[in-house]
Amino acid sequence: MATRKKKKVSAKDILKTEEINKEKTEQKIKSDSTQPVTTSRNLSTNHKWYVLNIQSGYESSVAKAIKQRVEASKLEKKIKDILLPTQKKIVVKEGKQDIKEEKIFPGYILINMKLSPTTWELITNIDGVKGFVRTDKYPRPLPQSEVDAIMKFMEVEQPAYQASFSIGEAVKITEGAFADFIGSVQEINAEKGKVKVLVSFLGREAPVEVEFSQVAKL
Repeated sequence: MATRKKKKVSAKDILKTEEINKEKTEQKIKSDSTQPVTTSRNLSTNHKWYVLNIQSGYESSVAKAIKQRVEASKLEKKIKDILLPTQKKIVVKEGKQDIKEEKIFPGYILINMKLSPTTWELITNIDGVKGFVRTDKYPRPLPQSEVDAIMKFMEVEQPAYQASFSIGEAVKITEGAFADFIGSVQEINAEKGKVKVLVSFLGREAPVEVEFSQVAKL
């Protein structure tokens, strides 16, 4: 009876096989992670707030695109609201005050919707949307208490100040009794819009408190 010779397997062949298996596994993991989650376990029968991860700088345009897609698809009953959390800030630059809206969570927007295969596909196929914020594989609803807190924070009537300088930075006082004095920023009070500047006066250093609008960067 003839004996069948076994094919000799080299270390090179083993390594090649392992690389192929590794590549197949990585492709499967990547494929699984990008698949829409449409199982009955996570589909929502009620409207809930979800967080979308958006390409930074495109939050406003993405929010607008979602609204347009929702209206065009007549899905207003399933996707009720889109929230881009912002807060008014008083920015002082070169002695001038300007009020602007600043994003509270750059790169994210909130959406109130019923999660379904249809709404999932509509949202995730919009340019600039990176995906839902998830717990494991499933989108994580945001507790209503957290949404209420964000909305309350947005409704604060008195705008907060935003300093355009930092501690230790050299500045020049432009108004008041110490106009034209040069010093360094010692303390910043963003709530009151005031800054303490350490200046040299009568041979010693003294802190002077002035408004944001009364100092300028060198």
